[in-house]
Amino acid sequence: MNLPQPENKNLPDQFVYLHHIDPTILSDLKYLTHHNFLGRPLPGYYMPCVILTEPAARALTRAQKDANAFGFTLKVYDAYRPQDAVDEFIRWAEDVEDQVMKAEFYPDINKADVFDLGYIAKRSTHSRGSTVDLTLVPLPSPHQRQWRPGDPTLDSRLPYDQRFPDNGIDLGTGFDCFDELSHPMNPNLPVHVRANRLLLRALMEKHGFRGITTEWWHFTLKDEPYPDTYFNFSLA
Repeated sequence: MNLPQPENKNLPDQFVYLHHIDPTILSDLKYLTHHNFLGRPLPGYYMPCVILTEPAARALTRAQKDANAFGFTLKVYDAYRPQDAVDEFIRWAEDVEDQVMKAEFYPDINKADVFDLGYIAKRSTHSRGSTVDLTLVPLPSPHQRQWRPGDPTLDSRLPYDQRFPDNGIDLGTGFDCFDELSHPMNPNLPVHVRANRLLLRALMEKHGFRGITTEWWHFTLKDEPYPDTYFNFSLA
């Protein structure tokens, strides 16, 4: 899904709108919607725009060219994330009564453990502007149905054709599934899923990104320009 993009505005130094660098990369910003582990849009997500530091955006467009050569396009779930949104994650985790999206995103996880398990951080690399959550979508890209409040919350660990549909390739779980099955190198997955994860990781590593041990979708530019700075401007 690519929605109309905002006009240019003044961003912090070295930040850009990804669509100005590469309009071919798809986006499906989950925190702009209700289809995320909180079940509501996050503070600071006001426009459907992907914002990154320019070095990260340039590296991503090089990865896109390689993905295209394999018959895929990249699709971004999240990129720059305001600190206000991270703070909302923290408030959500501390509210033990809020279990609205548990059945889909964290069916076997106690909310009190999300920090210790590495699924949420009180300081997110996303807020530094050079981290991206993404997947691979086959070309031509299939239609992506959007989840609406009232739709069923389907366990994101279910087989590809049984969880909520995503037009990306089968990477073993849905995005933001808080479970060991989301760990990139988990061996308890079908061969084709492990191959798909290796392809995504190889594309990203080739162009200067590094992954993490808990999420197959998460990559940070190694030579990020702001390794110690956490920003808090809105997506607008």
